[in-house]
Amino acid sequence: MPGISKKKLNNTFGERDALLDPVNLRLLAALHADPRISMTQLAKQVSMSAPAVTERVQRMQRTGIIVGFHMDVDPAALGMPVTALVRIKPGPAQLPKLIEAVQKMPQVTECHRITGEDCLFVKVHVPSIARLDETLDQFLLYGQTTTSIIQSTPVPPRPLPVTHD
Repeated sequence: MPGISKKKLNNTFGERDALLDPVNLRLLAALHADPRISMTQLAKQVSMSAPAVTERVQRMQRTGIIVGFHMDVDPAALGMPVTALVRIKPGPAQLPKLIEAVQKMPQVTECHRITGEDCLFVKVHVPSIARLDETLDQFLLYGQTTTSIIQSTPVPPRPLPVTHD
């Protein structure tokens, strides 16, 4: 989970169930629908006072249930119409160097350490195939790559299902 240390995450699992009461689940659903909603408007939606809602939202942030608020921007609108998913299998002792290099590359918008033969799964946005080649060449300094260019996105990123078991 981005922005959460393993220690903080482990300390919050007990609190998580207590925090995911029906009111907080409604708050999460409303925040998913409109992350820019004011605390006053959010309070009206759940029939509570704004200070009480603010405290609940802040507590969910402190415990790592809410890890941030995000804005979606169309990469093509910023001149980066080519999006690729790259799996990288680092060479011996190259993983730390590869991770450091990937963290410094602005065209990389996501990087996940994964199981299997490949160690990293990277999402890249670039303006052209030629720039994709240049980016892949940088990865090749550290290992082998397998690349897939995204043609379309039938299921765009969406919120997690918010339910109470």
